[in-house]
Order: sequence, then C-alpha cells, then structure tokens
Amino acid sequence: MALYAIGDLHLSFQSDKSMDHFGKVWRNHERQLEKNCDRMISEEDVLVLVGDHSWGRKLSECEKDLEYIQNLPGKKVLIRGNHDMFWDAKKTERLNEKFAGKLFFLQNNYYPYGDYALVGTKGYCYEGFDSEEHAAMLVEREAKRLKASFEASRCDGYTKFIMFLHYPPTSMWERTSRFTFMAEVFSSRIMRARR
Repeated sequence: MALYAIGDLHLSFQSDKSMDHFGKVWRNHERQLEKNCDRMISEEDVLVLVGDHSWGRKLSECEKDLEYIQNLPGKKVLIRGNHDMFWDAKKTERLNEKFAGKLFFLQNNYYPYGDYALVGTKGYCYEGFDSEEHAAMLVEREAKRLKASFEASRCDGYTKFIMFLHYPPTSMWERTSRFTFMAEVFSSRIMRARR
C-alpha cells in the first residue's frame, strides 16, 4: 500500500475558469493526471489531494470535479485548499457521510494508513497579502484544526503520524512555525506536495 500526494488540481468541469490560460503545461492537465495515476497507483494505494480541487464555489458546482477525483485509482483523501469554497469546514462530517467509501475529507479528523494516522489541515503562512493580524488569526485557527486531527488519532491509539498541509508550513521568512512545532511535538513526518 503506497502513499501518494498531489495538490492544486483546480478542476473546472462545471466552471468557465479553465487553467489553460496559465500556459501549455496546464492544457488538458486532467487527462495527463489521470493517465499518470492509472499507470502508478493501485486500488490499495492512498492518494492524498492537498487542496484546491475545484473552481466550483458550491458543492453543486463541483460535482463533476469530485466525480473525476473519485474515479482516480486508490483511496482518496482530500484536504481543504484556499480555493475550495464548496467545502465549509463545519460540514466536513456531512461530506464524509455523502461520499462514504468514495472520498474522505480530512479536517479535524484523521485517516488510518497502516500503523500511521494521516493528519492535516489547510494551514496558512503569511505571504504579505493581508495584515499580520489577520494572518495570525488564520494560523491560529488552522493550528487548532491540526491539533484536533492529531488528538483524534491519538485518542484512537495512534502514535505515528504523517502530516499534510495545503500551504507550506512556514513563510519564506520563517524557519519554524506553529505547524512545524506541532509536527515536532507529535513526532510526525511532514508531507507537502510540490507546486
């Protein structure tokens, strides 16, 4: 059972916001991803999608995008990204009920992976686009969500963790953050898909 991670699919099967205008590398990117996943990933493997799944702003606007993800091989675990407007963090449990056995939405919970618990959250790092106060509030909120993920898995007996974030764990000016500190406290491995 192998573990794979990728992020920022920005699917737009029901949206006019195509990624094609970002250059030829994005043209038909969903077909290339599907081809590579079919070649590499088996049904027993786990594929973690670390955010920005769809341009759809409501669940009804990203049904085809989520169906595309469901049809990729392996067990799919999704983490919220900053563009995933369809996913209200407070409704994660409802999403997990609706997509049970097809997709797992990772927020304030965990996903079992052998002896490990997969934990994660969107995260946040200050990029200079908003006030430092607002950024600090977002970091605090996401740190609480990540801690809930760690604690839920630890309550169920897990002692080994693999941590996923949508954002990098630190900004370009930081060497450590609330997220790196939490990873050290829980002795987890930090996994971050390359953009």
